Amino acid sequence: MSEQVYGRVALIGLGLIASSMFWAMKRAGLAGEVTGYARSEETRRTARRIGLCDRVCDSAREAVQDADLVVLCVPVGAMGPVMEDIAALLKPGATVSDVGSVKRHVIDAVLPHIPEGVHFVPAHPLAGTEHSGPESGFAELFDNRWSLLVPVEGTDPEATARLRALWEGMGANVDEMDADHHDLVLAVTSHTPHLIAYTMVGVADDLRRVTDSEVIKYSAAGFRDFTRIAASDPTMWRDVFLTNKDATLEILGRFTEELFALQRAIRTGDGEHLHDYFTRTRAIRRGIIEAGQDTDAPDFGRGQKK
Repeated sequence: MSEQVYGRVALIGLGLIASSMFWAMKRAGLAGEVTGYARSEETRRTARRIGLCDRVCDSAREAVQDADLVVLCVPVGAMGPVMEDIAALLKPGATVSDVGSVKRHVIDAVLPHIPEGVHFVPAHPLAGTEHSGPESGFAELFDNRWSLLVPVEGTDPEATARLRALWEGMGANVDEMDADHHDLVLAVTSHTPHLIAYTMVGVADDLRRVTDSEVIKYSAAGFRDFTRIAASDPTMWRDVFLTNKDATLEILGRFTEELFALQRAIRTGDGEHLHDYFTRTRAIRRGIIEAGQDTDAPDFGRGQKK
């Protein structure tokens, strides 16, 4: 058991990340009480049924009362309105954080509503699965994954250190990063790959010469892994692309240039270019495995016992 970091934590939004945070905090004894709120009555009912949160509230304002830490776990497009709603209920000295995949937009939307005497430390855990909803969370989600903290200018270092202790207690590696750099990094490592996966699955759907049964039956050839990514929460990803527009378009432009170069190599029979390119990309995969961020078990470890 770790030491308790916060007396009361409020989770606003009860999907995959929030539910995993609750189970991870409980596993390590990091919070005295965890309250939760979800906009959907059905989600709140499910949370109560499975014991998610010590207390599930019927409003965000009720959930944040007397909380030492409030974590916004809603889609990035909803964070501004949610913050505006709860601002007056936050106690002095509390910290507000989030788990959004975009940081500049979140800061611009949330910071104007942060009351005097309340700390704001945006964060982004680089962990997830293709599943969503309150029943999808599990305590091990953050183990050996990275959580990035993006403190705004003038943030109390003690508030940042305390949030770092929480994430480390939940099993994560923690780093700090500037908001704009974060958004560019994530455009490369997450946002553009998701867009490409959505596109590839959409192309297969449009290509009527390949039947649905063939797409499903023979998907082990690589398409299957695109479908896993493309199964992610549509609301969350819609908001990500609309709020990280510049960085995503920049990386998408670079991707298009590389794709044209590969098209040209295939068309002209330039095997040397293709071999060199694939050798370089293979080395990146090895680096990810060596960093402990994936397994080198065959077939991505599917079906392997933990």
